[in-house]
Amino acid sequence: MTKYNSVTTGKKESCDVQLRSVDLNLLTVFDAVMQMQNITRAAQALGMSQPAVSNAVARLKTMFDDELFVRYGRGIQPTARAKQLFGPLRQALQIVHNELPGVGFDPDNSTRVFNLSICSPLDIRLAAQIVGQIKKHSSNIEVVIKTQISNDIEKQLKYQEIEFVISYTQLESPDFHNYPLFNDELVLAVSNHHPRIGKRITQQQLQEERHAIVALENADSFSKPYYENKELLRSVSYQGTDLNSVLNIVSQTYLVAIVPKWMVEHYSEQLNICSVPLPDGRISRPCYLIWHGSTDRDKGHQWMKSLLSHLGERE
Repeated sequence: MTKYNSVTTGKKESCDVQLRSVDLNLLTVFDAVMQMQNITRAAQALGMSQPAVSNAVARLKTMFDDELFVRYGRGIQPTARAKQLFGPLRQALQIVHNELPGVGFDPDNSTRVFNLSICSPLDIRLAAQIVGQIKKHSSNIEVVIKTQISNDIEKQLKYQEIEFVISYTQLESPDFHNYPLFNDELVLAVSNHHPRIGKRITQQQLQEERHAIVALENADSFSKPYYENKELLRSVSYQGTDLNSVLNIVSQTYLVAIVPKWMVEHYSEQLNICSVPLPDGRISRPCYLIWHGSTDRDKGHQWMKSLLSHLGERE
């Protein structure tokens, strides 16, 4: 027993000594460079000179025994190792930051970069609105929006590689919050020249028509819940990458598609399409704002969450 304790204690002391030799200020530089992916912009955000940030990056490379960043165009690109480190280190820095007394969040002076993923077609409806709302409150805060939701989105949210997701699909784990933003009314999109469909359609007609859908293997496929019905699935003739491509094929053929009503209204004149009510009456699909519970005490995150929670109300 004594021998075991001495070995364990020795390992702990070795780890403590190693940690004390690390300049933890370098981690804030790593965080800024990862967010900006540009040395000059990271230096401006940190209030440091560019040579000082470059020197800090060189020391980080030695610390982690990895290149961490490689040149890419006018900026830099993180290596696989840097991407692996980013989530855990950012989460640790945020925990420390939140516990400091008197810490607040001032959007007027913040240079924070928020990362969002928005599924199709909600990006069409919301992306410009989000950018506009942020610019109303701050000229320095930036937002990076990805219009596709990755299969490992839970990991990305946990490690704050992505701060928020806007999607039709909830994340079921209790670690995540799913806040309902609004309901999208669904309709059938058809060409104005469709020979068989008027102002109404029956369930039998719906199954007999040929359909265009978002590919079911897509992580954020809008179509998936409606084509679990095998009879309806057999009617699919086209699977596109997103609802833009789906509506374009509908406009040029006699295919039909189940889509949000606002989207048909948005493209009705441009694509010469119209909406027909679905046979089951008014059908809607809820849209959610999703984030990981570990960010709840982050005041910047709270500010952004408050702004995003009113999406749909300002249209």
